Amino acid sequence: MTTTAVLITGTSSGIGRAAAEHLSRRADLTVYATARRTETISDLASAGARILPLDVTDEDSMLAAVKTVEKHHGHVGVLVNNAGYGEYGTIEETGLDGVRRQFETNVFGLARMTQLVLPAMRAAGSGRIVNVGSMGGRLVFPVGGYYHASKYAVEAITDALRFETAPFGIKVSLIEPGLIRTGFGEVAARTQASSSIPDGPYAALAAANEQQMRTSYDSALLSAPPQTVAKTIAHAVTARRPRTRYVVTPAAKALVHTRRLLGARTFDAYLKLQYRNAA
Repeated sequence: MTTTAVLITGTSSGIGRAAAEHLSRRADLTVYATARRTETISDLASAGARILPLDVTDEDSMLAAVKTVEKHHGHVGVLVNNAGYGEYGTIEETGLDGVRRQFETNVFGLARMTQLVLPAMRAAGSGRIVNVGSMGGRLVFPVGGYYHASKYAVEAITDALRFETAPFGIKVSLIEPGLIRTGFGEVAARTQASSSIPDGPYAALAAANEQQMRTSYDSALLSAPPQTVAKTIAHAVTARRPRTRYVVTPAAKALVHTRRLLGARTFDAYLKLQYRNAA
């Protein structure tokens, strides 16, 4: 049985942790779970994962992680680019330093990890790259414009990468989760609170958005546990012919389809109904 080395970024919580746990159960996979602070993922070793430090905003850290996997396996068999978070706030009020930090993780970290694993993948004539994007790369909600921009960037990078690497036997898939019950919502709410100006021009919109996020993430109909995404990632990792895109959760599929059908003006009208308390 051929063993495939799977390197997953951002496994300290949420989707990344669930994916590491799920994939570690397979005997044909060697899973490398990573995080900036390895003490946050030490328990994943008992699930069968190998533990590596990895900060996708640090060049030396990324190089070291990839070289470790290549030393033991020749090449990274599968790279799961999962690390990411949401920097929320209105376009006017959100500090660009925070936006830059988000893009370093969500976009440039993903791009650099991809660059680092590709030479050995090409030499081996095989490999897979699974990028964890978001339904937020297909549609936009207010107060999340900069986060959505990072996920739109992941969409573009993934589409170009899929075509460019196909001749070398490398398969590329994009995972587009909807609302997943992880710590993402809390981080988004915290960054929104830090960027919003109390009693400012967008105060009502920010309050309405916070209520929308809280209600949506608490809904069993609109959200799903991270294990749902982990199973989808596993399919992208192991299927003989993985899909190019996987939209995860029925609600996400409905929203993406609705946005495509409605067009911008009608979708804006829909959003006004959702945020009517912001008026």
